[in-house]
Amino acid sequence: MSAVPPDPFPPPAPTEPVATLTTVSPASKAAEGDDRPKVGGRYILLLVLAQFGLYAAVVAPMGYSLSVRVDQLAPDSEGILGFVVGSGSLALVLSGPVLGVLSDRTRSRLGRRRPWLPVTVAVGLLGFVCVALAPSVPVLVLGWVVVQLGFGSTLALLSSSMADCLPESQRGRVAGLAGVAQMAASIVGVAIASMLTSSNLLLFLVPAGLGAVGVLLFFLLITERDSRDLTFDDSVTAKLMLSKYVFPVRRYPDFAWNWLGRFLFMFGLTLATTFTTFFFADKLDKSVTDIGGLVATVGAVGLVATMGGAGVSGFLSDKLRNRRGFVFGAGILFSLGALTMAVAPDLPVLLVGSFLTNLGLGVFSAVDQALVLDVLPERDTEAGRYNAINQFSTTVPQAAAPFVAPLVLALGGGGNYPLLYIVSGAFALVGGLIILARVKSVR
Repeated sequence: MSAVPPDPFPPPAPTEPVATLTTVSPASKAAEGDDRPKVGGRYILLLVLAQFGLYAAVVAPMGYSLSVRVDQLAPDSEGILGFVVGSGSLALVLSGPVLGVLSDRTRSRLGRRRPWLPVTVAVGLLGFVCVALAPSVPVLVLGWVVVQLGFGSTLALLSSSMADCLPESQRGRVAGLAGVAQMAASIVGVAIASMLTSSNLLLFLVPAGLGAVGVLLFFLLITERDSRDLTFDDSVTAKLMLSKYVFPVRRYPDFAWNWLGRFLFMFGLTLATTFTTFFFADKLDKSVTDIGGLVATVGAVGLVATMGGAGVSGFLSDKLRNRRGFVFGAGILFSLGALTMAVAPDLPVLLVGSFLTNLGLGVFSAVDQALVLDVLPERDTEAGRYNAINQFSTTVPQAAAPFVAPLVLALGGGGNYPLLYIVSGAFALVGGLIILARVKSVR
């Protein structure tokens, strides 16, 4: 239970993202109407396939495979899992704006985003090899950091491509499909991994291979506008890079409030998901290595909820031109599901809780991603930078929550998973409420 480019063939004619140095605020863009042409089916299909593969590679280890490696290297030290996951997320926090600015300013025949994709995929694959073969916890941490720098950065590049290309009328439904891909991939990834525990290399490299193939198909089959004609008034310096890690909050209040609400929701989500495998093992009195199939089965129930939540809510939010109400509803659903799981006495009640949390997550992942694109500042010139800043709302919780979770678990004598899930639901609910109450320029 966690973080989204130009199509050469849209009807009625091919379209490309247009790079420009004109600064357009979200408010003025909303007032004038978004004049981006609709993207076509090929772009959407390849985007979703690439995201599916990346999430299968990254989310599955966070939900299962890393737990297996931690159990191998440091038995009875489950808190180390939080340190491993948190370290990778922290690395992505620190590197995100750098890649965002560099991709915004990339001048090449292939465009701004595409040239980086093969590089980041190669880095991610190298990290997975390191994770699989790690002889100690420090090497495992290093490997996961490299994975996040590679595959996590690739996801950020695809998000910047969406900001470049998608008109307002398509953001909800495309984000909905991306949300379905994310959740489906996490289930498929765990299901694949649970059958490969006899080989650490296969455990990590098979899901990673799905991600690499999906991204390379996108790289090969989707074109982007030649960006060699871009010009900039300033040079890339250390001072400039540091300035890109922050933004004028008062100038872009809706982006700031949505960032905070998303941060709280994702913090609550990460509190629970980091320890999902250990939670189920504790609840059902089984060993970690014996519940891979069970986690995948429970996830399959959640997949039904996520597909319905993400797909339907994304379409409806476009149709009704309403985002905030859906996001708040997602917070309510997730918190109810987390509470149900916390008090669940048996597997059937756990399934009900899992269904509710995944339904809420599906709605949130689709609609809030569309909302991010609606309020994104400087979309035409600095989409990569602001997407990286927005990713802080996901990566910072992923870095911080795993360190906080063991403190919550320690209350009441240790292993306090019910309290962890209750706290998780509370954060998600408050995050949805903030977005409902404070974001003003979007319904």
